[in-house]
Amino acid sequence: MGKLNVSMLRYLSSEEFRVLTAVEMGMKNHELVPTPLVASIADLKHGGSHKILRELTKHKLVCYEKSGRVEGYRLTFSGYDYLALKALTTRGSVQSVGNQIGVGKESDIYIIADEEDNQHALKLHRLGRTSFRKLKQKRDYLKHRHNVSWLYLSRLAAVKEYAYMKALYDNGYPVPKPIDFNRHAVVMELVDGHPLCQVHDVADPSALYNDLMELIVKLGSYGLIHCDFNEFNLIVNQDDKVTVIDFPQMVSISHPNAQWYFDRDVQCIRDFFLRRFSYESELYPKFADVRRLHNLDVEVAASGFTRDMSESFDEAAADLLASLDDEDSKEDSKDSEVKSQAQEQDDSDDSNMEQEECNTKNSVTDEQQGAGDYIKPYEEDQEEQETSEDCDLEELSYQNKQHKPYRDAKTHVTDKGQGDDLSSQSSSVARSSIDSREIRTRVKKSLDKKQRDMRRRKRGEASAVTRSRRENRDIVKQGSQSWKDGW
Repeated sequence: MGKLNVSMLRYLSSEEFRVLTAVEMGMKNHELVPTPLVASIADLKHGGSHKILRELTKHKLVCYEKSGRVEGYRLTFSGYDYLALKALTTRGSVQSVGNQIGVGKESDIYIIADEEDNQHALKLHRLGRTSFRKLKQKRDYLKHRHNVSWLYLSRLAAVKEYAYMKALYDNGYPVPKPIDFNRHAVVMELVDGHPLCQVHDVADPSALYNDLMELIVKLGSYGLIHCDFNEFNLIVNQDDKVTVIDFPQMVSISHPNAQWYFDRDVQCIRDFFLRRFSYESELYPKFADVRRLHNLDVEVAASGFTRDMSESFDEAAADLLASLDDEDSKEDSKDSEVKSQAQEQDDSDDSNMEQEECNTKNSVTDEQQGAGDYIKPYEEDQEEQETSEDCDLEELSYQNKQHKPYRDAKTHVTDKGQGDDLSSQSSSVARSSIDSREIRTRVKKSLDKKQRDMRRRKRGEASAVTRSRRENRDIVKQGSQSWKDGW
């Protein structure tokens, strides 16, 4: 999470960006992405993913970690910055990156220029800093998830902020104009002014105070609460006009704690004006004074909004529930008819039906099961299967799941009870159209092919074991040389 350094961005090749993207894709379901997985995702024409990973590690775009028996690479914030800047550069939103103009507890802000040399502000979300790590409990970014990376949370914050900014800007609220976003980066208009925390003298404190309180109420009329409406997120220009920034933490006025958030925003402004300008007013808005005029919280899916906010949502929900009830009633009637028909069948009919299903599905023999070709039963959801053939199939499926492709068919015959029907097995053997030896040879060929592919992949990419051995060998050489030099 250091300072943004884009000096290497122009020198990275397309293959290096391809490997960076492969690490990013692997981090969707891996905390540490193994080298073979990176190589398979990148799929470079001539291989060499391991060499590129070493170069990316040297420039701190990816990080190699090893914990126990698990080792692999993870994407750093610098690598994530490069991926976002590459996408924004391709679109023409970013052409050059300038100085850093702001830093916060969860973001960094830089001056950038587009292809037409127009200056904008680039906000890079940096969630996960040591001073702000309770964010996972305080905000609903995770929702139903339990463990996610800070890169993913930074991306969610950027998407949310761009959505809020776009909706507010289109409705005439004083916010920076949103231009573009990608991953955790948001490009917006560069506002001419200073944060209110740096302003020590204004022409009319009472007028500025009234403007800020009206902005809080106006935001509430849109159905939103800022939740961080203070002097650090308010930009004031020379004419004392205010622009509001920083929106990822906004919630709906239907949130359970909406009144507490609203009162806190109001109190922050009152305390600041009393402390900085020695101005205090008895007039200030209350949450009961807020009147909803728009449903922006519904449009941008703000935290805490409910479906009964407007009549349109109520009608849509009622229609949906009615349609679901009709479908459920139809399914229940069908299920009752099926159950009644099933109860009327005799035991002899059940056995005949099972025999016919086995004939139509070409049930496999024990030799075929031993070769690894397991075919599922025709109806998996039947709970009452009492015949010996179904029990045998369940046993074979369990053994197949245990990765034992080469089983001896004789073991199944000896393990069966004496009451099993062997005539059905002989009939299934007679019905099989493919010889068991041919099946075994086919399966063996497929396994040999997979093993050859694995060997070929290992040759193309230097394994982590070889790398660790090489490092140990270098350390031993250095130690022996220093020992000789010392004596």
